[in-house]
Amino acid sequence: DIPSHLDDLPPTMLKKDYANVPIINSVDDVVRRLLSLEMASQKEKVKIKTEQLVEKVRRSPSDNGSHEVQVAVLTAKIRTLEEHLQRHPKDKNNRRRMLMAMDQRRKLLSYLRRVRYSTFENTCRLLGIHYSLPPAYNRRPTKRWLVKKAFCIKVW
Repeated sequence: DIPSHLDDLPPTMLKKDYANVPIINSVDDVVRRLLSLEMASQKEKVKIKTEQLVEKVRRSPSDNGSHEVQVAVLTAKIRTLEEHLQRHPKDKNNRRRMLMAMDQRRKLLSYLRRVRYSTFENTCRLLGIHYSLPPAYNRRPTKRWLVKKAFCIKVW
């Protein structure tokens, strides 16, 4: 059994559409089970998990497009795709989608790190992301490049 990032969702929790309905407390037990996450599809569970991650980093109730929210959405997507790829390792299309989402998240995180470092740290801590710096670019010196450099130094 592969651990899922959706395991912390309680099965008795109601689906998003039915959580705020006032008569939900008076319905039959069977109906309540049908409207809970116990009978929900994977897509519905992922949607609820994404909302939970977004709520952790959201600046205000109307914040839907900030960099922190975009990172949270991409994190939920990446974790879902990781689980899928553990079960289906030959699925190249979803591997490509996951790598594209990881690149996009890395770009957003590097921007956050440059602009608002405290927000970057807080977002990484709340979402459980381990950010590592990209390696420094080192150009491999070729013979042609060394000769050109020596010539430029000589002329200068």
